[in-house]
Amino acid sequence: MSQKKFLTGLYAITQAHPGGFSGTLKQVEAALLGGVRIIQYRDKQPDDARRHTEAEALRTLCHAHAARLIINDDVELAKTVGADGVHVGREDSDIQNARAALGKHAIIGTSCYNQLSLAIAAERAGADYVAFGRFFPSKTKPDAVQAEPILLTQARQQLQIPIVAIGGITPENGATLIQAGADMLAVINALFDSEDIQASCQRFNQLFDRPERPPS
Repeated sequence: MSQKKFLTGLYAITQAHPGGFSGTLKQVEAALLGGVRIIQYRDKQPDDARRHTEAEALRTLCHAHAARLIINDDVELAKTVGADGVHVGREDSDIQNARAALGKHAIIGTSCYNQLSLAIAAERAGADYVAFGRFFPSKTKPDAVQAEPILLTQARQQLQIPIVAIGGITPENGATLIQAGADMLAVINALFDSEDIQASCQRFNQLFDRPERPPS
């Protein structure tokens, strides 16, 4: 089954919860109830057993809501738990190795920062989507390189695969990025730090209802 239909709208990325993983799970469920169809599990701590358990739980939850789970930067974990895909580094070999490990139906994405050339190479290497950013000040990656909305327009004109914008995105500033060419908005803090996650998801998804998109 094609995964392309999942590569649009709000792209939620998990963060550690002060109350532990049970808190994260509740947050993700609220996001799924709010209409999110793609979740990325992002955890950089070196505890393989814990991460395996958490990824399995998220996969089960996502699939129960007809959503897809992406694993950040760990192809082996994605394969082991039966996740729907992986988000990897900038090298072509990362994409090719992920494809070989996970198969032709897996969703494979990659970060391209503010470099269109990386995105063009990623598409040629077989990526299913590319991500640019940060576009606005970010709590998660405050030192990340700055990208400008015009990059999304340029990418839309040269790429056939979906485009993700990331970095400090909120319901107030996200429309600009969609209008510039983004197919998805990747969000952490503005979603999972909000008091009403389900309502926040709905606000984000409303941005995609009738955007004025640049020509492909």
